[in-house]
Amino acid sequence: MDSDDEYDIPVSIESPDAEGVPPEVDEAALRRMQAVADLMDEAVEIPGTGIKVGLDPLLGVIPGAGDAVSAGISLYIVLEAANLGVPYDVVVKMLGNVAIDTAGGSVPVLGTIFDTFWKANTWNVRMVEEALGVDLGDFDVEADDELGLDSDTDDDDDGGIVIDVDD
Repeated sequence: MDSDDEYDIPVSIESPDAEGVPPEVDEAALRRMQAVADLMDEAVEIPGTGIKVGLDPLLGVIPGAGDAVSAGISLYIVLEAANLGVPYDVVVKMLGNVAIDTAGGSVPVLGTIFDTFWKANTWNVRMVEEALGVDLGDFDVEADDELGLDSDTDDDDDGGIVIDVDD
C-alpha cells in the first residue's frame, strides 16, 4: 500500500442513555462498577437498623482468603476507573481505600464490624463520578434486568414451590 492511501474508519458517537452522562464515558462500565459496589457494600439492609451490608463483611469471615477475594473484587472497580481515564491521583486514593478495607477487614472479629461500616467500593464509585463529572444517580443500575431477575415480568407461575412426596 502506498502511504497516500486513505482509510475509511467508521466512527459513531451514540448519545448517552442518561441525562448528564457524556457520550465518551462508557455507561456500561459505570453500571458494572455501581453494581459491584452495591453487591459488596450495600446488598441487603439489616432489619430494624437501617444498616446496609454486602458481601464484603461476609467474605471477611473466611480467614485470610475472604479478605483477599474481597480485595480482588474491589480492585475491579479501580481497574475500570483507570480504563475510563480517571486521573492518577484519584486512582491512587481508590487503591488506598481498598488497602485500608483489606487491612481493617483482616483483623479477627473486629474486621467484620469494620467491613460493615467501611464502604470502600461505594466511596470509590463516588470518586469516579466526581472525576468524570458524572452522576450515576441520573440512571438506574439495571443489573436485575440484565440478569433476567426483573420482578415486573409476566410469569404464568407466580406461586410457591410445591414438593409432592408420595408415602
